[in-house]
Amino acid sequence: MKRACFLLKVRRDRMAEYRRRHREVWPDMLAALSESGWRNYSLFLRDDGLLVGYLETDDFEAAQERMARTGVNARWQDEMAPFFEDLDGRPDQGMLPLTEVFHLD
Repeated sequence: MKRACFLLKVRRDRMAEYRRRHREVWPDMLAALSESGWRNYSLFLRDDGLLVGYLETDDFEAAQERMARTGVNARWQDEMAPFFEDLDGRPDQGMLPLTEVFHLD
């Protein structure tokens, strides 16, 4: 299992709605994430809008590709795109992966 972490920036004026939407993630979106190999997936949001995503998967690129082929992901990404700053395209295409430099097991 590999760990993946990425950054995005949520618009400050949309943060409350972004939080609300993530309390009500569609059941078919949750199922698609699991079926595509996204495990132990968390999102953390700082007060200035910095969003940190963390997940574990066998292959991050393959998991992203599997999600990209689902209809529910396309609908979710279209709805979420207006929440982000400095984004060209869909949020799932704008994730900036971070390089892991340390891990304590």
